[in-house]
Amino acid sequence: MSIILSRPGKKQSTAPRTSSASGHERQGVPKQRTGAGHVVAPKQDRRVGRTRRTLHEALLALILERGWDEVSVQDVCARADVGRSTFYVHFADKEELLLSGFDDLRLHLRAVAASGGDDVLGFSAAMFQHAREHERLFRALVGKRTADVVHRRFVAVLSELLDEDLADVVPVGPFRDAAVRYLAGAFWELLLWWCDQSSPTAIEVDAIFRRLTMPVLRELKRWAAESTRPAR
Repeated sequence: MSIILSRPGKKQSTAPRTSSASGHERQGVPKQRTGAGHVVAPKQDRRVGRTRRTLHEALLALILERGWDEVSVQDVCARADVGRSTFYVHFADKEELLLSGFDDLRLHLRAVAASGGDDVLGFSAAMFQHAREHERLFRALVGKRTADVVHRRFVAVLSELLDEDLADVVPVGPFRDAAVRYLAGAFWELLLWWCDQSSPTAIEVDAIFRRLTMPVLRELKRWAAESTRPAR
């Protein structure tokens, strides 16, 4: 899976829906909305997922070959052998297509973290390894016109993961929000720095990140303990 490569579609809910043709509920006929808000029946889900993945893979391949600015929607459609009208059923533009893989990345990293038990920052090593494996793509995106939008979405993914990890460390509030943004920004900057280095390895840079982050986690725990201590 690349940094922003879509993964297979998820199984959809089986809650009853209302048929637009009859106005009556039809049991066991769930529907799914694509990125553009269109509704498809479950038997189409696999085809929809395959189309979205094909478009996404075509975009990433073209970015590596030509760079972001030289890739058009028509180029993506030609490479994926998908019609333009089909493209716009799923995505508004190539930027939306580019960002469509970040949700899958978050789910992937959360699954990796969950497999490691209660380890805070359990996603970090997997993210560093993922970035190293797809370094060419990362370099192609960072520093270009896509840099700002990729940065915002990447930091948003990191912030969601960090917020989940810190839920058992410190209660919801400004202090936790500030810590999440602080750590997400630090991770991003460390990742950028690392991509310009021939070393350390993914495991070593993760160890650096954790060592630098431990004082922050200790302070969060201390603050949480003090804030919940009964007043005398």
